[in-house]
Amino acid sequence: MPSLELDDIQGTVLRRRPDDYQGAYLLYRIDDPAAAKRSLREVLPKITSAADWELPRPFTLNVAFTYRGLARLGVPQESLASFSEEFRAGMAARKEVLGDLGANDPSSWNPPLGGPDVHIGVMIIARSPAELREPVETAGRLAGVSLVYRLDVGVPVTGREHFGFRDGISSPHLLGSTCEPLPGQDSVQPGEFLFGYPDESGAPPKGPVPDTLGRNGCYLAFRQMHADVAAFRRFLRETARSPEDEELIAAKIVGRWRSGAPLALTPDHDDPELGADPMRNNDFRYQDDPQGLRVPRGAHIRRANPRDGLADTVVETRIHRVLRRGAAYGPVLPDGVLEDDGAERGIIFVFLGASLSRQFEFVQQVWLNDGDFAGLGAERDPLVGDNGGTGSHTIPARPVRRRLTGLPRFVTVRGGEYCFLPGLAALEWLTALPDPAGAPAATPCSPNPEDDR
Repeated sequence: MPSLELDDIQGTVLRRRPDDYQGAYLLYRIDDPAAAKRSLREVLPKITSAADWELPRPFTLNVAFTYRGLARLGVPQESLASFSEEFRAGMAARKEVLGDLGANDPSSWNPPLGGPDVHIGVMIIARSPAELREPVETAGRLAGVSLVYRLDVGVPVTGREHFGFRDGISSPHLLGSTCEPLPGQDSVQPGEFLFGYPDESGAPPKGPVPDTLGRNGCYLAFRQMHADVAAFRRFLRETARSPEDEELIAAKIVGRWRSGAPLALTPDHDDPELGADPMRNNDFRYQDDPQGLRVPRGAHIRRANPRDGLADTVVETRIHRVLRRGAAYGPVLPDGVLEDDGAERGIIFVFLGASLSRQFEFVQQVWLNDGDFAGLGAERDPLVGDNGGTGSHTIPARPVRRRLTGLPRFVTVRGGEYCFLPGLAALEWLTALPDPAGAPAATPCSPNPEDDR
């Protein structure tokens, strides 16, 4: 059993957020590297580690950097070159891989996302709006930087994400962490998510150099996605044969009922008690449902984590698992409203792991935006896939399957960034770097004009 250095790992990597919280995502541009490093050094004691997470605390604060941000701080060229190609390129430059085309194209993202001015990301989670004030003020005292983007997040009053589903149920368990795995959680070697530890191959993944910089750190993908809740409701209303059928179709799209109860355990009706029970709501497999009669093979949660449903293929599910820290933003669309009210609402997807390409990008490209891996041809994820009015979703049934057609785009990408989340010792190393001459902006490894728009 690996021994994790909890006091050097930023807390958001290993620990789930509370069920009820308020938060803020703050993005900064570095204007004066020397002043920025001095003020970051003063903030270090406020950054939350994974140690003693169970102790009461009013807030958590974690810090990440883009490739350009690391270069602005004066990270040596040898170290910059040791980061992965996709991190150095940035999320906007990876649009072909991620399927960020059409309405999702970086040219339509909210500025400054995907542009050259995002250098530092600060993630703050608190138990209440009042307790959020202190850490936000702490971040506001950073010198040598400019706040270029702020997004407030939290748990909607419904306790569910905007489409109405209980969220945050399934996640892998890291071997060596102090919390016990829940029934149904797959235990994964920590090196799949953190540098400095063995991964599923038995060897540590190649990380940034020197070891002080890479150890206990990981990559972070930040993605803001608008949710068209009205379009989702209209599609259900226009497709269903009855109100009960609406709920069944919604469950067949997601793979769970809105309560969180999995179709794998209760395929015919919702079971809110099951959905709220962490000892049961994730304890299921797909191997005994190969045709997808209970959970369609193209359902969202089966795509995002195929579990044992791909055991007879060359795909090893475990090496493509992701740690996700999601959050909702924007007001809830009132019940029964079928027309969009123009408000900005959606989810923030935060990926944490040791490989952007093998984990985040693979899941996005192969499992969510394609159907070949599950024998579904060109079908995409029915909830978050780029369907645009031409999507389809197959629901196996006996004697005749059901096929949903004309799926609109329910989710639109508003922007995103690739970041590196260092360990706490690495943060101290970064703040002690000598200032680069002239502090030039970083040059991406891919000369993509859109990356510098």
